[in-house]
Amino acid sequence: MTLIDTHCHLDVDAFDVDRAEVLAAARSVGVESIVVPGIDAAGWDKLLGICASDAGLYPALGLHPVYLERHADGDLAALEQRLATAKPVAIGEIGLDFHAKDADRDRQLALCCAQLAIAREARLPVLLHVRKAHEEMLRLLTETPVIGGTAHAFNGSLQQAQRYIDLGFCIGFGGMLTFERSSRLRRLAAELPLEAIVLETDAPDLTVASHHYQRNSPAYLPEVAQALAAVRGEEPVRIAAQTTANARRHLLG
Repeated sequence: MTLIDTHCHLDVDAFDVDRAEVLAAARSVGVESIVVPGIDAAGWDKLLGICASDAGLYPALGLHPVYLERHADGDLAALEQRLATAKPVAIGEIGLDFHAKDADRDRQLALCCAQLAIAREARLPVLLHVRKAHEEMLRLLTETPVIGGTAHAFNGSLQQAQRYIDLGFCIGFGGMLTFERSSRLRRLAAELPLEAIVLETDAPDLTVASHHYQRNSPAYLPEVAQALAAVRGEEPVRIAAQTTANARRHLLG
């Protein structure tokens, strides 16, 4: 199988000691390409350097909603300036996360709106992180339409997923799909059109069931593909082919 990991933080410190080995392991099981999302401006140089070292690594640049304390006033301008030279495939990881009771919703909304505007101007897709905020995110996307992207680690309803799809997005499924207790998520994965699904790991987080409590890896992406095939009653080779085609169409061009 040939697979694309559409969301993997291969640049973070958790991979510093064995990044080359992790990447080699992923390639050995068919993961040909990996999209590496940015989370703060301080990490962009490292991320871009890592992606420049391997033709199968594709950078995205963004300011993550959870890490507001890391973002400075000039970071949005810096993001716009980077687009001219860095050539990312997407703006991300961006979005809204209202899970924490003390979440600064107003600042998250402002940050997300600004990055959607940047993505729209640059005609780039976006990698969305949305938690407990799908209605708010969908409203922002109708106010500032972009060319699409992925709804990463999706955890909303079937109706919300369809609204993202109608706006040009694919729905990302990862390691949580491999847990039998994820019954609602598995039903959703079975009901959505396969043409609207992409695979991801979110490594080093959200690992697969067979490596519970361990560091996640892009080498585990075939297990996500196998889980998706099982819940849909389809052949893994078809799952791999279609999700790879979806990722190329929506993110890699």
